[in-house]
Amino acid sequence: MSSSKELIMNRDWCKGCGICAAFCPKHALEIVNGKVQRSEGSTCVLCGQCELRCPDYAIYIAETEGEKEQWVKSY
Repeated sequence: MSSSKELIMNRDWCKGCGICAAFCPKHALEIVNGKVQRSEGSTCVLCGQCELRCPDYAIYIAETEGEKEQWVKSY
C-alpha cells in the first residue's frame, strides 16, 4: 500500500486568527466567517507551514494509507 498526506482542518478549534493563511506560500487558505477554509482555485503543496504556525492545533497534515486522494477534511 502506498501512503499519502492530507490536510485536516478542525473548524471547531479554529479561532480565525489568520496566521495559517498568512504563512501559506501558495495562498491556499483563507479566513471566511471567522474560520479557516481552502481558497477557491488554490493548490496546496502540503508544506506544513499552516500546521507549524497554528497556535490552536486546528490544522494539521496527516499520513494516510491506501489509494486515497490527498487534500482537505474539515470538521
